[in-house]
Amino acid sequence: MNMLLSCDWGTSALRLNLIDAKSGQIMTGERSDSGIAKTFELWKATNITDENSRIAFYLDVLQQLISNIETRLSVSLNGVKLFISGMASSSIGFIELPYSQLPFALSGPGLQVKHLPAPEGFNHAISMISGVRSADDVMRGEETQLIGCVEAIESTAVNQVFILPGTHSKHIYVHQNNITGFKTYMTGDLFELLSQKSILHNSVEKENDIEAAEHALSFKQGVTDAAGGNLLHAIFKVRTNNLFNVYTKKQNFFYLSGLLIGTELKDLAVNSKDQFHLLCGAGLEKCYRMAFEQLNMAKQLKTYPPQWVDEAVVRAHHKIYNQIGN
Repeated sequence: MNMLLSCDWGTSALRLNLIDAKSGQIMTGERSDSGIAKTFELWKATNITDENSRIAFYLDVLQQLISNIETRLSVSLNGVKLFISGMASSSIGFIELPYSQLPFALSGPGLQVKHLPAPEGFNHAISMISGVRSADDVMRGEETQLIGCVEAIESTAVNQVFILPGTHSKHIYVHQNNITGFKTYMTGDLFELLSQKSILHNSVEKENDIEAAEHALSFKQGVTDAAGGNLLHAIFKVRTNNLFNVYTKKQNFFYLSGLLIGTELKDLAVNSKDQFHLLCGAGLEKCYRMAFEQLNMAKQLKTYPPQWVDEAVVRAHHKIYNQIGN
């Protein structure tokens, strides 16, 4: 069977899928927390600065996942082509590539793609997909995810904004199927820092059930406070909420989440005629949808099945594979 390996290597996670190269259907996949940031730190700890050793180190991480698939399916994947997008082509990846420029056509021809023959000890030719830059912002991976979504999204809106939540959330502005601008929000990164490494970490306790009434209440209050106040002041209320028994630590967890997501989304309130598309996994989808409702912008919002969103990079890789003539 003609097969293809599709790798989405983000800042904090690594996803590898084996797909049918003809149909684009996923056959099986592997997931790992060995994101580019973690892999880069592990490589630096080796104190080896040779670039060939760096490439080999990163490819060893991928080889472990490929070997897991081979073992599970009892097949050899030697010679199967590998497509990689995300942070792998960044300054902390294993090969840094230049960015594509705006405006960027979502049909895909403007992508910077570097084709590498199979490196020694790694039996897979590699196609590395780079990111996109503006005058003051960059993204790697989200543009590929969007390529895998736009063809199936129907909208009559002239201007569309695609929201891709995550460690570094992206708001991507699209006009006539071209990316015309985007903004990065360090929402997830800041939430981790504040909830785990600041004075606030003793005032919150991790909880996943945002739909519980008491959790939804505190989350919505965080969104409201973010929309009408100063974030640097509002985040200290996480501590006083705990000191004065306003919220439990679990409620406070969602209050902090609401503050940060509300701060991210309030920029969109000025785009009252735009169509918003939310592209994210199941956990964050509930939070962002609730925040849109609290900000009275739910009528402009379209959401999509989380699994379909998760598979967007695979669809994009399959499309690019066909575009370049296999």
